[in-house]
Amino acid sequence: MSSIAPQRFTGVSSFSADLQAILTRATQIASVPIQQLQNQQGTLLSKKQSVASLNSSLQGLTDAVEKLGELGRTRAVSLSSSNSNKVSVTSDGLSTSASYAITQITSVAKASSETTLTGLATADATPVDSDNTLELVLAGQTYALDLTALGNNLNGLAAAINASGAAVRATVLNTGNGHYLSVTANAPGEQALQVRTTAGEAGANLLTATNQGANARFKLNGLDVVQTDNVISGVVPGLTFTILGTTAVDETITVAARSNRGDLATGLGAFVSAYNATRGQLQKHIGETAGLLSGDYLIGEAGRTLHKLTGYQADGGVVKSLADLGIEADKTGVLSFNSTKFYALGTAAVEGAFDFLGSKTTGFGRLSATLDQLSNPISGLLRTQQDSYDASDRRIQKQVEDITIRIERFQSGLTLKLQQADALLASLQSQQTSLEASLKAVNFATYGKN
Repeated sequence: MSSIAPQRFTGVSSFSADLQAILTRATQIASVPIQQLQNQQGTLLSKKQSVASLNSSLQGLTDAVEKLGELGRTRAVSLSSSNSNKVSVTSDGLSTSASYAITQITSVAKASSETTLTGLATADATPVDSDNTLELVLAGQTYALDLTALGNNLNGLAAAINASGAAVRATVLNTGNGHYLSVTANAPGEQALQVRTTAGEAGANLLTATNQGANARFKLNGLDVVQTDNVISGVVPGLTFTILGTTAVDETITVAARSNRGDLATGLGAFVSAYNATRGQLQKHIGETAGLLSGDYLIGEAGRTLHKLTGYQADGGVVKSLADLGIEADKTGVLSFNSTKFYALGTAAVEGAFDFLGSKTTGFGRLSATLDQLSNPISGLLRTQQDSYDASDRRIQKQVEDITIRIERFQSGLTLKLQQADALLASLQSQQTSLEASLKAVNFATYGKN
C-alpha cells in the first residue's frame, strides 16, 4: 500500500496553486507514519522469506538424516528375484543378508469357484429343489439353506447362500442358453465347495467339481511349503513372497536380500548436499554482510543443531563418526563425501556404519528429531516464528488502515476549508478589481487621465 495521494480541487482564485501545495504537503506529513509502518512490513516480509528459505533447507536435511536412520535400521537391504514374473518379494523389516532358492512351484493358490451343473429356463420361476431345503458345504463346514421365504428358484438360492454367513459369493448368470448359479469362495485356497439338495453326504451336489480351489505349493531351499494364499509371510521372518506362476521342473528362482553399499553411499551423499545447503542459508545471516536474521535466536539454534550433526560420536563400534564414513569438512566447514574412502571400507566397517546410523530413534538417525523441532511445518520453531511475523504483519496492517481512515477524514476537512478560503480570496480579488476600476474612473474624471 503506497502513501495516500492528496485530494485535488479546482480553485478560482489566483492562490489556488498555493492552497493545493498546502494540501499536498499536509497529506505527505500525515502519511509519514504509514510509510514507516510499510517499511516495517517490508522488513517483516524479507525476514519471513529468509526463514522460509532456511526452513526449506532444514526440512531437506531432516529428511536426509531420517533416511540415513532408516538405512541403519534396514541395513540398506535390497531384495531381488531372478524371475520376478514367477516370484516377487518385499521386506517386512528384514535387516540381514540372505539368499533362498525356490523350486517346483507346482500350484498357484486360487479360490474355489463352481457353477450349477445344468441351466434352468428362468432365474425367478424354475424350481431348484423339491422341499425348499438345501445345504451349502465349504471346507467341511455346512450351512443350512431355506428357500421358503426367499423363493424356490436360482435367485432365491443365491440370496440364501449370500445370507448364510459362509465366506462365499453367489450370483446368477444368464448365458443365453440357460440360467446358472455361480458360487465363488472369498479367499484362495484348496477347499471343497458344494450345494447339496439334502443334508449329508447322500445329498446330490448341484455344482460342478472342477475348481475346488488350490493352495500355493513349492519348495523353499528344498523344503515343502504349502500355503492357502499366494502372498506368503511368516515362512521367512522379515520377507513376504508373492507366488505369481508355476515353474518348470528344473527351474530355480533365487530370492536374495543383500545390504547395498550403493544405497548407503547415496544416502550419505544426499546428507552432505542437504547439510551444505542449510549451512549456506545460515551463512547469509552471519558476519559483516549478515542479513536481517543476524543475531536471531533461530540462527543460533540452527547453528548449534548443525554442530551436533558434524560432532556426533558413537559410544562404541567400528564406526564412531561421520569422518569414518568418508565425510570430510574443509577449513570453512563445508562438507564433502570422499567416495573413494567409503568404497574402500571393509565389510565389518560397512556393518559398523549401519550400527552408527542406528534408526529414527537411535544412533545418528535420532538427530532427525532435533532437526524436526526446528523444521516441522506445523509445530517447528521456524513455523512458530513465521506465524509471529504474520501476526505482526496483520497488526501493522490494521494500524495502516486506521491511520489511512484518519488521513482521509483530515484531507476531506482540510480540502473543504481550503475551498472556502479559495472562494473568499476570489471574492476579495473581485472586489479589489472593482475598486481599482472605480479609482481609475475618478482619477480620469478629476485629472483627465488615469
